[in-house]
Amino acid sequence: VQLQASGGGLVQAGGSLRLSCADSRRTFSNNAVGWFRQAPGKEREFVATISWKGSSTIYADSVKGRFTISRDNAKNTVYLHMSSLKPEDTAIYYCASGRSAYGGSDKSTYRYWGQGTLVTVSS
Repeated sequence: VQLQASGGGLVQAGGSLRLSCADSRRTFSNNAVGWFRQAPGKEREFVATISWKGSSTIYADSVKGRFTISRDNAKNTVYLHMSSLKPEDTAIYYCASGRSAYGGSDKSTYRYWGQGTLVTVSS
């Protein structure tokens, strides 16, 4: 397994969680990393992405202002800080390593995927 997502759990609405995505590859710092999520019965959707040096970030409208993506290349880890969580944020969250230094919202621009971590937000 090259990408390992962790940090999911059960949280009440309005609460916060921090997800981590650890990558064992030495080339981690060369590529963008994105977070996606998939709710039961729904398509996997884009959440956020961060460029190779962390200078550029993009967010889905549904999480803008509530989620923050960051990375620590020294630790080969990308984080997703989630606050003001809503029940509709409930999903399995996946991290993915991009094919280049800058990623986007299209799943095809990501090559490697982690196994996912479940986030459940109760009302």
